[in-house]
Amino acid sequence: MKQALSLFLQFFILGCTSFGGPAAHLGYFRKTFVEDKKWLTDEHYAQLVALSQFLPGPGSSQVGFAIGLHRLGLLGGILAFIAFTLPSFLLMLAFATGLSSITGTDISQNLIHSFKLLAVIVVLDATISMGKNFCSEKRTQVIAVLTACFILLSPVPFSQIMCIAIAAIVGGFMFKSSPPENSKSAPLQLTPWQKFAQPLLFLTVFILCLLGLTPLGQIFNDSFIAGSLVFGGGHVVLPLLQEYFVDSVGQQNFISGYAAAQAIPGPMFTFATFLGALSHESALIGATLATAGIFLPGFLLVLMFHKHWQALASKPSISAIVKGINAAVIGLLAATLYDPIFTSSVAGNIDLVLIIIGFTLLRVFNLSVLKLIFLFIIQALLITFI
Repeated sequence: MKQALSLFLQFFILGCTSFGGPAAHLGYFRKTFVEDKKWLTDEHYAQLVALSQFLPGPGSSQVGFAIGLHRLGLLGGILAFIAFTLPSFLLMLAFATGLSSITGTDISQNLIHSFKLLAVIVVLDATISMGKNFCSEKRTQVIAVLTACFILLSPVPFSQIMCIAIAAIVGGFMFKSSPPENSKSAPLQLTPWQKFAQPLLFLTVFILCLLGLTPLGQIFNDSFIAGSLVFGGGHVVLPLLQEYFVDSVGQQNFISGYAAAQAIPGPMFTFATFLGALSHESALIGATLATAGIFLPGFLLVLMFHKHWQALASKPSISAIVKGINAAVIGLLAATLYDPIFTSSVAGNIDLVLIIIGFTLLRVFNLSVLKLIFLFIIQALLITFI
């Protein structure tokens, strides 16, 4: 019970403060669960990030779900998802039901701005720390730099997944003679249940939901299909949700909800929460169905593949692919750090000074993310009331 409560609280705090989108979430997760809590190693974390890049669905939420899964099994995965998603779910539900006036207050604007600055610090820290581990040689550094350049020069929805796919292919050829980075770990042995029966069970549920053979209704079915077809997460889900929901909620409400989803912490996929709330006579039921529908495909796929992925990652050929993907992820983090995280957060020299101070506290004085969050909240309150 104590472990479950600790896991829930850690993810809930992150869900309340993780501004900046998927790249920032990956930085928060790594700092909290690899460096501070030491719940998993850098190599294991990198494997989870690599797996999330291959699967459709919300990438950072899948990583969080997988961390909970690793920590406390299925219960841990469910608790991690609920805790990380609950704050943004409640905010989007409130916005849909007309309680959005608080977002226009000075204190809320200052808090949001402070958390955006904190996201710059955390992503910068993650980029440097992960870069040291996964871009330690010239070949991986070249992949990272080329990925960052391509993302910055070609900001199209599928550029990220394109870079990941190319890096996987290049890594498979370039690093096939290199020993696996996690070669010190014993290969994961799978039981017959884990190897065959469990993936088949989750695959069956996935297919039934995809075909609409559930009693949960059209809102769930449409959201599930959208969540099943999105690679890259985030903004890529927009056209699919527009196709399914714009007629029922209206173009103006759709745009307003999308803007709100970008201004709140946690996963942007909770945009579906807003759309579901407006599409059902009961806002809470509609929001719950849409949220469950859009996140469930990614989680079913993680449950199907994560054990196999861990076992495969110990093989030299797959390790080479993962090495290429990890290098591309560093480039992706670096590009995202600049645009949109830095460009949308830093408005002047004062913001830059706050980032420098916060980064120094994090890296030099080893201040935890939780304490850093507390300091940035105080900073936002001081700006508001002084």
